[in-house]
Amino acid sequence: MNVTLKQLKILEAIISRRSYTEAAKALFMSQPAISMQIKQMEQHIGLPLFEREGKRVVATQAANELLYYAQNIRQQLDEAAQVMEELKGMQRGKLHLTMASTANYFAPQLIAAFHHEYPAAQVTLDVTNRTGLLDALDNNITDMAIMGQPPTGHNITGIPFIDNPLVVVAAPSHPLTKRAHIPLAELADEPFIVRESDSGTRIAAERFFAKHDLQLRTGMEMNRSEAIKQAVMAELGLGIVSLHTIDMELALKRLCILKVEDFPIMRQWHIVHRNGERFAAIPEAFKNFVLANAMQLINISPLKKKSKKAEKL
Repeated sequence: MNVTLKQLKILEAIISRRSYTEAAKALFMSQPAISMQIKQMEQHIGLPLFEREGKRVVATQAANELLYYAQNIRQQLDEAAQVMEELKGMQRGKLHLTMASTANYFAPQLIAAFHHEYPAAQVTLDVTNRTGLLDALDNNITDMAIMGQPPTGHNITGIPFIDNPLVVVAAPSHPLTKRAHIPLAELADEPFIVRESDSGTRIAAERFFAKHDLQLRTGMEMNRSEAIKQAVMAELGLGIVSLHTIDMELALKRLCILKVEDFPIMRQWHIVHRNGERFAAIPEAFKNFVLANAMQLINISPLKKKSKKAEKL
């Protein structure tokens, strides 16, 4: 049966208005053009579509059957149009991502791999501290965040996607670097270069020492992991940092990981978003991409064997 979508649209308009004239007005067509299209349809199907009752037209059974299929076709086309719009969103959508400064050492690998699959996606990246992360989430400034353990009481959901081992680092000249096993208690007298008080790394380290009835001795306070590494390399004290932040320093032998009892402190990185968040196509795709691929894209091999025995906080 050779019937066009345009003709089915005309059929619907006539049936709903019971008038060729009113259908022509609604479709911005002339009445002769409407009549011609209906005649062509009747010739193709071999049945009459309308009968006249005074000034009105009444649909025949054949017209009503066609109307049923026309409505189904329109519904299918609407669904197809919606899918196409979603696919366009996957290609051209936007993602606003906020991350902890420590995550900035590995997150570009995730973003680069994601961008390879969605090259037209526009990614806005903010790097901030823990307070800034929670502010962005609480005030709906960002789509999602990458951070350590999310706190309670902020109406947010955190989904872990990869381990975040915290290790003790020292300058290569430090005497403890020559020890194969260091009891945790021996670090009680060592000065530590630490992050600010509300940093997730600082909170985890202090909680870890307190759990072992020890106190973390803070020598200097820094607001960036990079500053801590520089201070440790300058022999100003020890540091507790994420393993993800020291690849280059380990390779260049500017820092050493101390073999301390019960270390590393095993934490996790989380994708964090507001509770009940309904994402657009690109943010949803990024979240799923990270959860599916982070383990393969981010290398934490230096502590792979030890991490299974590490204490979780």
